[in-house]
Amino acid sequence: MGTIGELGEFALIARLTRRLAPGPDVRLGPGDDAAVIAAPDGRVVATTDLLVEGRHFRLDWSGPYDIGRKAAAQNLADVVAMGARPTALLVGFAAPPGTDSDWAERLYDGLADECRAAGASVAGGDVVAAPAVTLAVTALGDLGGAAPLTRSGARPGDVVAVRGRLGHAAAGLALLTGGRAGPAELIAAHRRPEPPYRAGEEARSHGATALLDVSDGLVQDLGHIADASGVRIEVESSRVPVPEILGPDGLRHALTGGEDHAFAATFPPDTVPPPSWTVIGTVAEGAGVVVDGREPPTGAWDHFPT
Repeated sequence: MGTIGELGEFALIARLTRRLAPGPDVRLGPGDDAAVIAAPDGRVVATTDLLVEGRHFRLDWSGPYDIGRKAAAQNLADVVAMGARPTALLVGFAAPPGTDSDWAERLYDGLADECRAAGASVAGGDVVAAPAVTLAVTALGDLGGAAPLTRSGARPGDVVAVRGRLGHAAAGLALLTGGRAGPAELIAAHRRPEPPYRAGEEARSHGATALLDVSDGLVQDLGHIADASGVRIEVESSRVPVPEILGPDGLRHALTGGEDHAFAATFPPDTVPPPSWTVIGTVAEGAGVVVDGREPPTGAWDHFPT
């Protein structure tokens, strides 16, 4: 297949874009100076993330397909966390010229398949040579005429609930760091998150007052809701879903581990969250997050570690 350097920029773009099937929201896809995306609501939800080799993924731990799915998932989840429907991704792809072209194709297969799972598609982007693999992904979404679900709507008396896996990706990372090969389910969770993309629709339909994507750790992310809403969030550890597979450190992984891209929401006290959600606490007067009335464990994700 050769390398992407041997192919050259335009042949590489042609090969990659042939793998992308524009969805109904993409009115004009790759091939022009810019894409055209439908915006029926008249507003566009937009978010962007960077993934850098050695910081967000390791090539000896994750293959290109999984890296592509992870890159798409973490951006699509942010759109869903606003209560919006994902419509399109724009992808900037940088890699060493010696990268195999089939590696790049598998990366884009992963991007396209994750978009398909969320009802979106890759609408365009750019490619460039760089010393390390880097992905800059922008996700777009449509609110369908509704107000965005933000972090600032939680009120005292609300209940706090979560949807999706917690701690699995962190446990998988710990296994890989320790040189262990299993449980395979946890390692797969680190390589490829599985956001429950229906969470935004479910939360909105049941009157959620606040919603966010759990990307940096449950306690840390609930702290964003607490700060934005001017409240205290009280978590009961016995109600946090901790499956046996997470092992003896399961609760710590569930409270502080990121990259599962589950969702956390607050709902009015007289509202029963959807059955797929698990109530883990309440909103009270005050500030910050407590677990069982005490300061929570630390260790959440930080993009700028000291």
